[in-house]
Amino acid sequence: MPHNKNIIQNPQSGSLPTVKGPQMNDRDILNDVLATEKYLTDNFNVFARETSYATLHSDVESILCDTHKATRDSFNAMFQRGWYKLEGVEKPKLQQAQQQFSNYLTQFPYQGALQ
Repeated sequence: MPHNKNIIQNPQSGSLPTVKGPQMNDRDILNDVLATEKYLTDNFNVFARETSYATLHSDVESILCDTHKATRDSFNAMFQRGWYKLEGVEKPKLQQAQQQFSNYLTQFPYQGALQ
């Protein structure tokens, strides 16, 4: 099996838990926790943005920070076990994407604020 140099993965443990039946294994459970935390973070962000009552906004903002931390902790736990890998991109492709979207800055109403 060829090794892709663009894959970013913790080399400590790339093995998957053994699946013995329909029950969830540790990787499945942690993946579900991460997906749930991402969902909560997205929705608490909307809630915080749209809350007009100051005290409620402050409480929701605190919960939002907690969910961001839990999301990061879940990601780190999966990455440390080799269960979450990222694909790196080579510099020319990154520069191409930057060039492709660089003209979008001209579409913002406050040009000087985004420097």
